Amino acid sequence: MSHLEIVRPKPGIFKEAAIQIGAGGCAGFVEACIMHPMDLIKTRFQLQVKMGTQDALYYTGIGDCMRKMYVNEGLAAFWKGILPPVLMETPKRAVKFFSFEQYKKIFNNQTPKSTVYFCAGFLTGVTEGIIVNPFEVVKVQMQSNRKHISASPSTFEVTRRIITEQGFGLKGINKGLSATVMRNGVFNSFYFGIYHSILPLLQNQKEYVPELVLKFAIGFISGTVASCMNIPFDVAKSRIQGPQGAQYKGTLRTIYLVYHREGFQALYKGLLPKVLRLGPGGAIMLIVYDKMKAYLNMQFGD
Repeated sequence: MSHLEIVRPKPGIFKEAAIQIGAGGCAGFVEACIMHPMDLIKTRFQLQVKMGTQDALYYTGIGDCMRKMYVNEGLAAFWKGILPPVLMETPKRAVKFFSFEQYKKIFNNQTPKSTVYFCAGFLTGVTEGIIVNPFEVVKVQMQSNRKHISASPSTFEVTRRIITEQGFGLKGINKGLSATVMRNGVFNSFYFGIYHSILPLLQNQKEYVPELVLKFAIGFISGTVASCMNIPFDVAKSRIQGPQGAQYKGTLRTIYLVYHREGFQALYKGLLPKVLRLGPGGAIMLIVYDKMKAYLNMQFGD
């Protein structure tokens, strides 16, 4: 056996990784473009603080928020901050699905399958959170801006201002890192854990229910439950990264402050738009990922 044969990597491993990354990137791009307005509405609810006297722009519900945004900011305002997610979601989801596939391999066959999915999902979320946090800081700053879309600063201007005024550290472009890591870790743990635990149990139902409908339903349930489990960390992240972030320090301290000042329900601000985004959004991602992975395997697989 030659030296080249000894050090040569396992055939197909890089191709497999490229297919996972490509399919995940496509899934992220499609989901981001379709579901961004709900993400923006969720952020607006999480940032507003209920005071004794409310201003005219205080949102009382999703319909009220959409109406006021349309009247005061224009139709294009529903896609405020879309560039960071588009730039972020493609590599983010590529990392998400690729990392999940790799983290599953860490656990041996003696580990119960459900535990593997939940643990691999959590590690996936931690990895994802570290990568996307700077994009989240820029996105939240842009989404919190209530000016008309024509008067709102560009993504580049917002990014430059944050870096110039606050720097690259945990008080600048990377503030709220621990909250983002916990938000993504908890979400992905339940998202992947529930989906991959339930799907095998219902595979025999495909003869009664179309596979696409079945996967969408399970994906919707997974995304919805995961959204309910991680939203306190999401609220903390929005507060730390928002325009009033100077008064919020640390993830757990921020959660405590929100609870102490505004009550338990405040930790679930934006839950409905979040569910309306990540319920169907989670289903869309899994379906697009599965379909693109199958297509890429057919085109480029061994």
